[in-house]
Amino acid sequence: MTVNLTEHGTHIAIVSLDNQAKCNALSRKDLKTLGAIWLELHNSSYRCLILTGAGDKSFCSGADLSGDLSAAPELSQTIYQGLLKYGVYRKPIIAAINGDCAGGGIELLLSTDIRGTVPEARFGLPEARWGVYPFGGATLRLRQQIGHVHAMELLLTGQLINAEEAVRIGLVNRVLPRDDLMPWAIRKAETIARNSPMVVQAIKEQITATDDAQNTTREPLEQHLGDQVRASSDFAEGVSAFQEKRQANY
Repeated sequence: MTVNLTEHGTHIAIVSLDNQAKCNALSRKDLKTLGAIWLELHNSSYRCLILTGAGDKSFCSGADLSGDLSAAPELSQTIYQGLLKYGVYRKPIIAAINGDCAGGGIELLLSTDIRGTVPEARFGLPEARWGVYPFGGATLRLRQQIGHVHAMELLLTGQLINAEEAVRIGLVNRVLPRDDLMPWAIRKAETIARNSPMVVQAIKEQITATDDAQNTTREPLEQHLGDQVRASSDFAEGVSAFQEKRQANY
């Protein structure tokens, strides 16, 4: 994958995920790169960030299941930094969802603050279908952001929902025609950038600090559950089924 970083004007940076052959899936290496970019932007003078995907098919399809799927504690930290799962972050992030958003793509989406999507996009967490534990933050932040019943329906069924349903349950703000998506995101970012950067970043710091305080204490259990799943026969069967494009047999 290439993670492209461009700027719009003086105060806005645009991060674009580009691995179109694999629906913008993220490998462990990609997450390390993305984590470094988030850190660079956090320490920059930019006032607002936009996150999007390349092409017209996918925003981000999550983890690249054809690559390394290990997640020892040290590697988990790299993954968490790429997904902005924990920690305090001061820069507001607008998501311009240009296509399907699934699995780790949802977990990355949960780190953003304002979200627009094209009508064709689908949203979901299919991990349970493939024997993979959603350890990138979905079991914690999704429930906090959209409520128990909506989060559990997505997590337990593994089914995808359409863009209108994503708006209805509060996962995204609005649906826009494809040609209007990036102009909308830029206008929203420009509006934010005109406000007091000290106040905007203080608001974002308070919210992310609150989330961090609530969620980091649960990380030992998250690591334990993820390790259990990865060592199981369900995991082996699910990943094989995904790679072979067949129904898993648990």
